[in-house]
Amino acid sequence: MNTSSTLDLRPTNGQGAVLSMSLCVALLIASEFMPVSLLTPIAESLQASDGQTGQAVSISGFFAVAASLLVSTAAGRLNRKSVLLTMTALMLVSLVMIAAAPNFVVLMIARALLGVSIGGFWSLSTAVIMRLVPADRVSGALAMMFAGQATAAAFAAPVGSYLGEVIGWRGVFWLLVPIVAANLLWQAVALPSLPARESQSLRSIWRVLRRPYMTRALIAVLFTFSGAFAMFTYLRPFLETVSEVGVQMLSMMLLVLGCAGFAGTFLGGRLTNGHVMTLLRCLPLAMAAATLALLGFGHVLSLVAILLAVWGAINTALPISWMGWVTQEVGDAPEAAGGLMVGAIQLAILLGATIGGTLLDNLGISATFFCSAGLLTVAGMIVGSGRALRAEA
Repeated sequence: MNTSSTLDLRPTNGQGAVLSMSLCVALLIASEFMPVSLLTPIAESLQASDGQTGQAVSISGFFAVAASLLVSTAAGRLNRKSVLLTMTALMLVSLVMIAAAPNFVVLMIARALLGVSIGGFWSLSTAVIMRLVPADRVSGALAMMFAGQATAAAFAAPVGSYLGEVIGWRGVFWLLVPIVAANLLWQAVALPSLPARESQSLRSIWRVLRRPYMTRALIAVLFTFSGAFAMFTYLRPFLETVSEVGVQMLSMMLLVLGCAGFAGTFLGGRLTNGHVMTLLRCLPLAMAAATLALLGFGHVLSLVAILLAVWGAINTALPISWMGWVTQEVGDAPEAAGGLMVGAIQLAILLGATIGGTLLDNLGISATFFCSAGLLTVAGMIVGSGRALRAEA
């Protein structure tokens, strides 16, 4: 399938549009997972447990699942540029509500709005990228967009943790508000008009879902990302209780994890075209090994830093690999496949955070990490040789 733009965009326009989407991705990731680095102070301020506060990640995932499946359908023949701008505006409203939240209920409502923004934006992003650049530049554009994720992973958690001590967790979210507003204006200028190519329906999504290789892929995604986020959501309690780090060292550890994401973005973008099945199989297995090693050597800070770097690189390479798989194997239905993939990832985040939080509150951090490693191992086994994930299968 020819995935080049039907609008004959000039490269400079396409690049600016992709960069504006990359910044939006960075802000979405920062907004979605900021509670990870601020989990303890948010819980204390709103009089909730760490496990309950972790559900702030879960609730955004729940609404992201619904939005990823319904936004392209509900949008009908609306211009995709207008839909993307609406999703960014929802993120802006959510951040204002979070920063001003007087109680846990308002926080959860705001996180639900953020979930709609996340699901809607991500479900359309791959299909939009395929229209902004020529077919031979899609993987590079995806890597550029996911560089926003790596940037957020590198700096959002450690900066959020540090600034949380200086200006409070509410101040951290207030700082994001003007940045998101500026990004909204940039997108309005940089994104070209993107008329809907065809009206999506639940039936078209169902047709893609019925493909056996798509179903197997979604199951693998569920295990992969639920395993990853069962661990990641509760990384701060692990570092505080097992590694016994203070706020400054915590920020450094999170920075190490995040900066490694740049390496993961580079490698994911370079290797996805020719080695996507190897990545989909080996990355979750390597992440499981790193998670178990953290439990075994959590008291040795130098080894913890190395293991977090490995984990961080894998964490950013995983979504690039799966979205690359979508462009290669389901290129004839990118919006439907993208919505299903994002829905599966967000459902996995919800499940991972929920399961991890339940285990943390009832059995302790070790149970959470063991569960994470088990889910990731199953994911690698489901992918197997990768033959069952091929369209021709």
